Amino acid sequence: MINRSNLFEFLLQITTSIEKISDDKLNNLLNTSLLAPIGAQEVWAAGVTYLRSRDARMEEAKNAGGGDFYQKVYDAQRPELFFKALPHRVAGHNQPVYIRRDSSWNVPEPEMTLFINSKGNIQGYTVGNDMSSRSIEGENALYLPQAKIYERSAALGPCLYIPDEPVSPDTAIKMSITRNGNQVYGDQTTIGRMKRAFPELVGYLYRECDFPNGSFLMTGTCLVPGNDFTLQENDEISISIDHIGTLINTISYKPL
Repeated sequence: MINRSNLFEFLLQITTSIEKISDDKLNNLLNTSLLAPIGAQEVWAAGVTYLRSRDARMEEAKNAGGGDFYQKVYDAQRPELFFKALPHRVAGHNQPVYIRRDSSWNVPEPEMTLFINSKGNIQGYTVGNDMSSRSIEGENALYLPQAKIYERSAALGPCLYIPDEPVSPDTAIKMSITRNGNQVYGDQTTIGRMKRAFPELVGYLYRECDFPNGSFLMTGTCLVPGNDFTLQENDEISISIDHIGTLINTISYKPL
């Protein structure tokens, strides 16, 4: 099913006699812990696709002499792409994501995430949380894998949205962070503010890699908390994207 070229039409054919779930059942479902909508796919991510992300990366890396790297990749023809997670490291809706004990500056990154089939065609969308250890990446750009790849450093959900046409540039992404019941961060943007187009990012990802089961690609963030903010244990992150829904995760540490 996942490698069909027209997944929307296929699903439409097999769901014509299925009743829509009631609002009460849907709300009850969303109040539970859900598995991430992923099977055997790898999760990749794109960086510095928004101007705000470029500025944030330049700020965190300037003391290490790496600020120019991010300006150059923002302006370059080739995008920044990096491996993010295997399925067993991905959290779902109402599940915890982790921050590293050896990082003093940790933030979530809300991202429109693409589901792409084995042929490189975008078939669906979901909400992504690309957790980032900014103090580690800022210390040295070569530490990017450690800043980005660790247990539960990614979350996807609450569902996989499969429309009949590409999402609109006006699609809004919102993020709020609450601590002890109080909102400590809140902002929103639209995917239309991206410098790069989704097919462009997918094209580079699939140039020299095969994905027999398809893949997920996080496409970058424009919502970055200020430099004086870092996540704390038990913080709640709520990320909403138009038409998809809201992904909620709480902050924790990997058990010792």
